[in-house]
Amino acid sequence: MLKTYAAIILASLCSAIANSAPVSVASHENFFNSIAQHCGKAFNGKVTVDNQPSAAFDTDLVMYVRRCNSSELQIPFYVGDNASRTWIIKKTGSGLSLKHDHRHKDGTSDPVTMYGGHTLDAGFNQVQSFPADHYSKALFVNQGLPQSITNTWQIFIYPNTFTYRLVREGREFRVDFDLTQAIAAPKAPWGYTD
Repeated sequence: MLKTYAAIILASLCSAIANSAPVSVASHENFFNSIAQHCGKAFNGKVTVDNQPSAAFDTDLVMYVRRCNSSELQIPFYVGDNASRTWIIKKTGSGLSLKHDHRHKDGTSDPVTMYGGHTLDAGFNQVQSFPADHYSKALFVNQGLPQSITNTWQIFIYPNTFTYRLVREGREFRVDFDLTQAIAAPKAPWGYTD
């Protein structure tokens, strides 16, 4: 009888844990919530730092806080007509992860996709850093991109600006988005549906 009650209590506890959003430290929660408050809105951006300029980014840049729930944010990043990139910020229970979902126009996954990193500390309410995780390092090596194994991605969220930044030795890329002027929401990114 006691075993039955213990099993019932354990099953209830596991169910409650599975159905709740992972718990993070206050700075992770505040950072996540500061982005989530823009859910459903899109914003124009511009490259503000790029020490290896690419003509690909000489076009309209848009980020769209498209999907939000208590544990995940999906933020497509449009580069002109290219809708291949979606940033995914997720609560993990031990911090926050950032993944880059890259798709082809037909919706299939790019060979270099779902790379990113995980917070290693509390960060700040306005800034979180995501050093490349083991999966990403292995992916970069296997895809012939070993220079990327030291990538760290950073996201800044301030009242007027959202910033995406990539840094590694010899490389810095930064895009700032103006949160004061929402624009019309674009269509779903490649591989997603409206």
